[in-house]
Amino acid sequence: MKKLSARRRHPLAAVVVLLLALAATGGLYAAFAPAGKAQADETSQSLTIKEGKKLYEVGCASCHGTGGQGSSDGPSLVGVGAAAVDFQVGTGRMPAATSQGAQIPRKKNIYSQAQIDQLAAYVASLGAGPAVPTEQQYGPAGADTAKGGELFRTNCAQCHNFTGKGGALTKGKFAPSLEGVAPKHIYEAMQTGPQNMPSFPDTTLSEKNKKDIIAYLNAVNGDKTENPGGLELGGLGPVSEGLFGWIFGLGTLIVVAVWVAARTAKAKKS
Repeated sequence: MKKLSARRRHPLAAVVVLLLALAATGGLYAAFAPAGKAQADETSQSLTIKEGKKLYEVGCASCHGTGGQGSSDGPSLVGVGAAAVDFQVGTGRMPAATSQGAQIPRKKNIYSQAQIDQLAAYVASLGAGPAVPTEQQYGPAGADTAKGGELFRTNCAQCHNFTGKGGALTKGKFAPSLEGVAPKHIYEAMQTGPQNMPSFPDTTLSEKNKKDIIAYLNAVNGDKTENPGGLELGGLGPVSEGLFGWIFGLGTLIVVAVWVAARTAKAKKS
């Protein structure tokens, strides 16, 4: 007992106890921590990037370079992020046709969503960039449709028209119609600024602002059985409405005026 007491009073006794406690804690953590799941996730991501690289080498490298560095036929993809890939490939704009016009149009995509995810993962591994948004970011929950309309008219209507019907730009370019475009792709377009469109990062339009704009577009272009504003005239804004007024409204008044004058002249003769 005296020997045991003397050992407890030894200056290194506390250090030995602490080391034993740390060793026991480390052993328990190694035994029960979900290391297998983390390792599995890392392995899965590596496989996704590997498969994405294979797809990239077949369908993208001829224009964008073997390492995404770009070439005379295509811009660099380093730092564009997964969102840009998901938008461009998901809307069929990429891969582009061999003979390109002033602008690459939307067309039927040739990749499955799983393949698009693999391509996006590979391009994202080349450099940090905007990530693919989640449904919580672009979904309708908590959105302010009226605020979205105000933001859209301020930032987007100059090119896409008041209800997103699209419009002509210079030198054969155009702002595409937003009718029928998936909310995720609209969000990604605002994030990345494809082709002639400027980008709207969160410092310019917040995540909530983007959600509001998407809610507005869904309200004006979504499935609706009745338009509270009456005949929408294609939703092309005041130009189409003014043209309708001049041709049909004023035209009708002229016809009525001619008819009244003819009737009056006939009455006087009789």
